[in-house]
Amino acid sequence: MATCDLSGRKVLITGGARGLGLKMAETLAGQGAAVVIADIDAEAGAASVAALADQAHHVSFVHLDVADDASWEAAIPDVLSALGGLDVVVNNAGIEITELFVDLNPDHARKIFDINVVGTMLGVKHAFRTMRPEGPAGAGGAIINIASVAATIAFPGIAAYSASKSAVDRLSRVAAAESGRMGYGVRVNAICPGLVPNAMGAQLANDTAELGLFGSTEEAVGAVVSLTPSGRLATEQDIADAVAFLASEDSAFINGVALSVDGGMGM
Repeated sequence: MATCDLSGRKVLITGGARGLGLKMAETLAGQGAAVVIADIDAEAGAASVAALADQAHHVSFVHLDVADDASWEAAIPDVLSALGGLDVVVNNAGIEITELFVDLNPDHARKIFDINVVGTMLGVKHAFRTMRPEGPAGAGGAIINIASVAATIAFPGIAAYSASKSAVDRLSRVAAAESGRMGYGVRVNAICPGLVPNAMGAQLANDTAELGLFGSTEEAVGAVVSLTPSGRLATEQDIADAVAFLASEDSAFINGVALSVDGGMGM
């Protein structure tokens, strides 16, 4: 695990109750940050906070539906109360539904875009409002949006997800430009993770095999590895370390980029 000094950082991570978001919370808190996990699943969020508290980390939970503007309005005061400010927002919450174009369910596509794109945009909106000079935190900061290697490659079966993550990449660049023009003092970057063999990644491999795109789950995973010059899948720690870097002063002049953490898969 790479180490950045995040002492004094006040961090909000959406979708933090499990998977990548939870590993991000553990990593950033372990490097000195105070972290609020925000998630729609209150039970999982409470359990995750309890587990991290046992490791002496400063982590708390707020309930948040990222696609609901009113939910953001209600959550931000609780975040500020828990942290005493806010200077890093990680828009990590997202979903993936695997479908062939010929079977595309428009309701599924709308749900993906509502959470992955609208949810991220609302995260940027409320981060800007909170961290800009006239906001209640008011000291600037950093936003880190989680996109995907799917934004940079054409992988069958994930059209809506790929499109949504391409949107996250582009909106992050627009947000960085807007923050600079408006004098908010907030850097905005995206991370494009490679496939991670966690629950979400395993489901994708299973789904693509069930759709007939690959002969088996193992073949699907092998196809991803074969496209990756580093010769392996990503780990949750790989992605969390990149988040920690972009949240730290080590990346103070990095702004408006999409950082690929994919072992070269998307190059």
